[in-house]
Amino acid sequence: MAFYSINPHTGKTIREFSEDSRNDVDQKISRADRCFQNWKTVPIADRSYLLIALADRLRNQNRKLAELATLEMGKPIKQAEAEVEKCAWLCEHYAKNGSRYLADHKIESDGSQSWVSYEPLGVILGVMPWNFPYWQALRFAVPTILAGNTALVKHASNVQGCAGEIQQLFESSGFPAGAYQNLRISSEEVARVIENDAVKATSLTGSEKAGSAVAQKSGSEIKKSLLELGGSNAFIVLADADLEKTADLCVNARMQNNGQSCIAAKRIILEKTIAEKFTNMLVERIENLKVGDPMDEDVYVGPVAREDLAAELEKQMDESIRKGASLEIGGERNKAHFSPAIIKDVKPGMPAFDEETFGPLLSLIEANSAEHAIELCNLSKFGLGATICSADTDKAIKLAKKVEDGAVFINELVKSDPRLPFGGTKISGYGRELGEFGIREFVNIKTYYVK
Repeated sequence: MAFYSINPHTGKTIREFSEDSRNDVDQKISRADRCFQNWKTVPIADRSYLLIALADRLRNQNRKLAELATLEMGKPIKQAEAEVEKCAWLCEHYAKNGSRYLADHKIESDGSQSWVSYEPLGVILGVMPWNFPYWQALRFAVPTILAGNTALVKHASNVQGCAGEIQQLFESSGFPAGAYQNLRISSEEVARVIENDAVKATSLTGSEKAGSAVAQKSGSEIKKSLLELGGSNAFIVLADADLEKTADLCVNARMQNNGQSCIAAKRIILEKTIAEKFTNMLVERIENLKVGDPMDEDVYVGPVAREDLAAELEKQMDESIRKGASLEIGGERNKAHFSPAIIKDVKPGMPAFDEETFGPLLSLIEANSAEHAIELCNLSKFGLGATICSADTDKAIKLAKKVEDGAVFINELVKSDPRLPFGGTKISGYGRELGEFGIREFVNIKTYYVK
């Protein structure tokens, strides 16, 4: 079997990659396990030093890495550069704070001493998606490796160029061979990797279907799994919000990365009294977005990553319109290109409300009140994140406590930040990445007691 990197803007094949044989995979797992036996004894200060070297290499190679991501999955070049820079920030954050996050925690008991330590587990498997080819993989790998584990990453088949670059970045930064390895395998081979005794846990960012399969297999092997799955984030605009600023924020929250983000603002819930005015503001802004070749530095929206994904988005939009939604602007598809679209009068029971729409489609929903907006927000099987926009932050905070998602951002788009825990509820997954909670996901929280 071969994997192909195909430029979604041109439809041309960039490169072909051969799949790892089962023997190749077994050797990589053994290498990761051997590396772990020594790596876990390396002082965290030394591990942190290597993260600084990794951050430097990311910055030095920013343009090269960004161009590769743009070619492989269509991310606008400026946004690709920003992704690489964010990865450098991630490395620096954990280099600075990792030792504090993993410091022993003293607990008073009837013993003369008792404490908890955070000790590495071993080889951890990451199954990563294509939409943020560097960020998603490093978000998993950096804290996992800093904690003393080693990482195997099964990356998405359409971004194998980026996947290979990540391994080279780790190795050229001084990390030992086996600390981070790319597994060039199909989804069907993941179960076999999980079965290997050396692999202690799994982390997956991806679809509900993929997450369910990995969680089921991990559970059958009595191994921990962390899932960061899809989202249908609500972006709630209350009547007292600054509408001009909020409209700018809303377009950015939905359209960045060509709308292909699990935490993008997908369901725009508007208080009825401002719905028409806000809709007109969004239409004006969508009309002014530059769409086209993602290598053009002025382009804000490029192609969807694959033609089949654009076709699926078109199908969801058309079915929602058939059920009563109306198209305000955009929605034209040309192969992998999908013009930024707005549909309004979206209601529960329509794909644009019930499903994750992965692309540049804004779905507008009217609410009778702020409380009704929260009800609509929670009327979803997803629970990744939500935004509430209001001039009254105290009111917004009270409303936020009623939101069932893993995160609520007030007057800001939902975003992942190395300093803050990230993860969802419901079918958006479980477990947390980033911050001190993220680095403790793949450790043995070990109790010590001395009498």
